Amino acid sequence: MLKLVLTGVWVCAVTLGSVYFSMQYASAPVLSDAEADRRASEEYVPGEIITVPVIEDGAVQGYFLAKLSFSATREGIAKLHAPLRQVVTDELYDMLVGSRFVDVADTGTFDLPSFKVAVKDGLNKKLGGEVITEVLVEQLEYLGKDDMKRVANGNNRPYQEPVPVVDKHGNVASDKIPEGAVKASSGH
Repeated sequence: MLKLVLTGVWVCAVTLGSVYFSMQYASAPVLSDAEADRRASEEYVPGEIITVPVIEDGAVQGYFLAKLSFSATREGIAKLHAPLRQVVTDELYDMLVGSRFVDVADTGTFDLPSFKVAVKDGLNKKLGGEVITEVLVEQLEYLGKDDMKRVANGNNRPYQEPVPVVDKHGNVASDKIPEGAVKASSGH
């Protein structure tokens, strides 16, 4: 009988110990004060899906489907003359239409981190200051000329999924907005 009681106490102690240690290791990481202040001063602004034409030899060869979201400073957003989402969409068209950021014929030269930096720098230049702190590329895909013809002719061929753009390091654009992030209202 004593063995049974000691075995029960031992099982309870092991269970409580394992729960305690698992909770200690499962707790959220501790943020430094500087990191917490930086996150508190930023807003995550979800982007819109935009369609950017790829123009070559005077004709549209396909379309890029892109969804970019942003982390921006609250102060910078407050100083804007127009809602951030619309300003960002306008600037993305200015930057990407006719540019060679992504060469569909040779996607091995595409560098996703460089693309993010170029978008961030271009947006901050247009906004007149350090407003955008981070660019999140949630989607970057290509829809080719054949798919455009199929849609235009109304053919009932099966829909072909857009091809994800893979950079020279093998990265696919799949950034996610951090959970619990504050999103900017559509008015700013």
